[in-house]
Amino acid sequence: MNLYKLAFVMHEPGYETEDKYMAEIPALPGCRAWGDTADDALENLRSVAAAFIESYKEWGDDLPSAILACRS
Repeated sequence: MNLYKLAFVMHEPGYETEDKYMAEIPALPGCRAWGDTADDALENLRSVAAAFIESYKEWGDDLPSAILACRS
């Protein structure tokens, strides 16, 4: 199993985030998750990111180059 260090952005609750915290990984377009707390959003994002990466692999798609640079 590979581990990846991925930069993320955390958004505060507001109208655009449906009054929830929203975390996203810019290097994986569309990879975002919401939560009632910042910790919840980050925990949910970890699961979503793992599913994104697994999907890339299952479909035989190359991971974005920003992801490969972070691989450890």
